[in-house]
Amino acid sequence: MDFKISDKIQTIVEMINEFVEKELIPLEPEFLAKDFKDLLPVLREKQDLVKKMELWAPNFPVECGGMGLSLLEHGLVSEALGRSPLGHYVFWCQAPDAGNVEILHLHGTEKQKQRYLNPLVKGDIRSCFAMTEVDMPGSNPVMLETTAVKDGKEYVINGHKWYTTAADGARFAIVMAVTNPDASTYLQASMIIVPTDTKGFNRIRNIPVMGHEGSDYFSHGEILFESCRVPLENLLGPEGQGFVIAQDRLGPGRIHHCMRWLGISQRAFDLLCQRANERVISPSGKTLGATQTVQNWIAESAAELQAARLLTLNSAWQIDHKGASLARASISMIKFVVANTMNKIVDRALQAYGGLGMTDDTILAFFYRHERAARIYDGADEVHKASLAKQILKTYRNGK
Repeated sequence: MDFKISDKIQTIVEMINEFVEKELIPLEPEFLAKDFKDLLPVLREKQDLVKKMELWAPNFPVECGGMGLSLLEHGLVSEALGRSPLGHYVFWCQAPDAGNVEILHLHGTEKQKQRYLNPLVKGDIRSCFAMTEVDMPGSNPVMLETTAVKDGKEYVINGHKWYTTAADGARFAIVMAVTNPDASTYLQASMIIVPTDTKGFNRIRNIPVMGHEGSDYFSHGEILFESCRVPLENLLGPEGQGFVIAQDRLGPGRIHHCMRWLGISQRAFDLLCQRANERVISPSGKTLGATQTVQNWIAESAAELQAARLLTLNSAWQIDHKGASLARASISMIKFVVANTMNKIVDRALQAYGGLGMTDDTILAFFYRHERAARIYDGADEVHKASLAKQILKTYRNGK
């Protein structure tokens, strides 16, 4: 396994780190204080700068207008962008659009690509992905109540979704719905493209997360489909292949998440170390960093962060060279390891900042309330641990 970084990617990462530091981190006080929609004009100006730097859409295919980076290369970019909540959005490689681009590119018809994929990569529109349901276990994508029934030349969709990230302001949704209820378990669902202005597509609300409902891209929608009709040609890929396509989306998507979490971890670690050096805690001038407890936090965080980073780079390398299906064990491992590493480092940094850490005067409180969900979405920790354990035990039964 060769994790050597090319000079080109090293230069790109350095450019992105400088951009994040100079252009995005200074915007964070406004981001935390304002409605996200109010920040859009200045963010579009930053996006124009990114396009001029030729760093737009780093993980999207070149033929679509992106940079065409490999998963390992994009992982390094994603880590740099993850240092600010604005990074991925400004460079246009944010979830859920990133995953939707991938599956539209792989499975979309030419007509679908012209109507949805191309403007999505350009940044002219946004999208959302409606899979998680209110009454169904989100970690099991084969358990769905939403149905899409054929009626002439249309699908009629009925169901209740939530945590449809960025539905507010999205132009279209990719919806997971049961089209073949009598088929075997993994062949029942399909993916269907639904424009959000379709009658019967009802965005009920932006769900308050830890007390903050957000707006536009930074929100999670609750969607009610009520006799929502779309043409049969809106089917994405073959009918009954929704679960298979979802795996194409979720495997690389977990790498994207993990590298973003590593960026958050690095930012929190930087803040922790700065606080340890600067915070005076006694009349003699003793700093927080002189205490053994904080020294332990710093040492443990540094080791855990490096271990999580190498695990993630290894997973990205495996997907690039072997495919997502053969990297299943590694993907499960990084999902819970990196999420927990991030949560621990953010928590330690917040603890070091004390009362200040609980406010929005630093970015830590935002990370704390919004990234706790990392241990839940895209498969809860417990699900990934069980999956990994089963794979390991199987190798021993087969005479490792």
